[in-house]
Amino acid sequence: MMTLLAPWLALIAAAFAPGAAPPSPALPEPYARAADAARRALRDRHGDAEAARIERGTAQAARFWRQDDGDPEALRRFLEEEFLPRGPGLDATFHRLEFAMERIGGYMNSLQRDLRRGVDLEIGPMLPVDERLGSFAVDAHLSDDLFANKIAFVVLLNFPLTTLQERLEQGPSWTRRQWAEARLAQRFSDRVPAEIRRKAAEAFAAADTYISGYNIYMHHLLDGRGERLFPPGLRLISHWNLRDELKARYADPQGLPRQRMIQQVMERIVRQEIPAAVIGNPLLDWNPGTNTVSVSAVKDVDPPEGKTAAAEAAREPDERYRRWLEIFHAVKAADPWFPDNPTFVERRFNVDREIPEEQVKALFEAVLTSPHGPRVAGMIASRLGRPLEPFDIWYAGFKPRGKHSEADLDARTRQRYPNAQAYAADIPRLLGDLGFSPEKARFLADHIEVEPSRGAGHALGAARRDDKAHLRTRIEPGGMDYKGYNIAVHEMGHNVEQVFSVTTIDHTLLQGVPNTAFTEALAFVFQGRDMQLLGLAGEDGEAEAMRALEEFWATREIAGVALVDMAAWRWLYENPGAEPAAFRQAVVRIASDLWNRHYAPLLGGKDVTLLAIYSHMIDGAMYTPDYPLGHLIAFQIDHHFRKTGSLGEEFERVSKLGTLTPELWMRQAVGAPLSAEPLLEATARALETFR
Repeated sequence: MMTLLAPWLALIAAAFAPGAAPPSPALPEPYARAADAARRALRDRHGDAEAARIERGTAQAARFWRQDDGDPEALRRFLEEEFLPRGPGLDATFHRLEFAMERIGGYMNSLQRDLRRGVDLEIGPMLPVDERLGSFAVDAHLSDDLFANKIAFVVLLNFPLTTLQERLEQGPSWTRRQWAEARLAQRFSDRVPAEIRRKAAEAFAAADTYISGYNIYMHHLLDGRGERLFPPGLRLISHWNLRDELKARYADPQGLPRQRMIQQVMERIVRQEIPAAVIGNPLLDWNPGTNTVSVSAVKDVDPPEGKTAAAEAAREPDERYRRWLEIFHAVKAADPWFPDNPTFVERRFNVDREIPEEQVKALFEAVLTSPHGPRVAGMIASRLGRPLEPFDIWYAGFKPRGKHSEADLDARTRQRYPNAQAYAADIPRLLGDLGFSPEKARFLADHIEVEPSRGAGHALGAARRDDKAHLRTRIEPGGMDYKGYNIAVHEMGHNVEQVFSVTTIDHTLLQGVPNTAFTEALAFVFQGRDMQLLGLAGEDGEAEAMRALEEFWATREIAGVALVDMAAWRWLYENPGAEPAAFRQAVVRIASDLWNRHYAPLLGGKDVTLLAIYSHMIDGAMYTPDYPLGHLIAFQIDHHFRKTGSLGEEFERVSKLGTLTPELWMRQAVGAPLSAEPLLEATARALETFR
């Protein structure tokens, strides 16, 4: 699920992630002379001991100075008066700035959360004004204001703006204070205009609203005989609930036709062949096989406002790809401000993730090309007693839940959690069962707010010590079904990391984890124990092998999704003027080609487009690579937790490492670099177990 901030707000931060050498219009010669004069004066005043800091700081500040920040004399005077030598004055300034950044960022975060309540939460019908409130970027002018106030220049003058290479090479020897200084300076390493930020915020918010309302009423799907395969009232959001419903049907003796129907729905969505009228509409019946629409003869739920019984068969007019394109154009507008990483793709990997794109791609392809794939596929086919089909990329039989029907799991979770308050009240017990001490479990529960989500769900972390993390999951009128519970446990993992990495960390400038993949990994650690928390997961001699096979198959599935997402963004940069229809055709081709290469030999099907169904492709701006990265990281972390036998203590320790580089974080957390090899080696051992 989307994490950290509001779903789109976290991505705004990624879209404009700081670079190492942002552009600045060349200042006239008088400014260069003024900066040089200040540099000489500071050298004379502070001597050789501060020479390197003076050289670096004055260059950093001057690089960002614009004529409207002041004349040459103002620049010279600022540099000479605001430079701080090492000592009590610099230390006190650092601590003041750290506190200020926490308060500014923290209140902006909570204000944005409050403005989006109508969009994100089930608090009644969504009002026309809710989308406007949700897209209002309260911090759009914050960067401009901090530069205008000269706070940004104080930071740039006195603290180092480091490059990724410096952080990778020198970071392992840095103190925690040095890391905090580096992250402080990074906050002011671009001057993207507020108007560009505002337009990006609007594009992300619009896409998020579109995705949050993309529901399919399953009782109104008809098969070739006109029969309804799903129970009344079942409303599934794309893609999350559709995928989870498909996975749940492995425990259903009559599940195969339902799974095939869900695949048809998914492919109709990707190809934009789905009739627009049936989206979120319980007044119409739809046969996804023949793609025909009719007025429904049954009424199992009240229709959302604005839905009618007009049986229109016109397809959704490439809206999925129009929303994606709007985000592309919004973030691309910032490219000129990042000469070192001049595309959003590069910023996503080099700056936001701090892992080069080619390294990420190599990790995914190592899983996809592993010889274990055909062997695991053969094992699944044997367990199912039939040839594999394309939707079996989501095979769930390795998990303990595969032994239980969806109806049984739904009954259990609805009884336990009739509303959000019931889940919140159970958090101390849940965390205690995971290995947290009673005192720590209570502390964490007191810092987590549980709310009913309008969409599939997400975790919204706090950004100041005295705020709470927010857990959002879907809760239907009859209570929290298993899908909502599974998501809630995942989001609780995010929340626990968020509380530790904000509320109890040593430096709030280091709050968080290296990148989104890491918080996904920590959430996966919780999610993988959801059945245990229901009292249904029993450990036996095969449990470890089963976990490895589950992780391998899940990682293999989502790795393909990520590669489609990455290739689609590369195509956009090669075709920046593309219309939605052309972009749709490109995504379908990319997904089909990758399917034919890596999946068809195992699962059958030709030109299957399931890899392009993920909703975060639309509203997430290349978010999906964080999922397979998260799986690989989670496997290493989970192995470490199981080896130490102390999930609670170790989860807290690694959460408080903060925003180090991924490589350094992994070495400090588990003593090894990020790699696909631990998962592949465990898969090989698991296959031997079941020979």
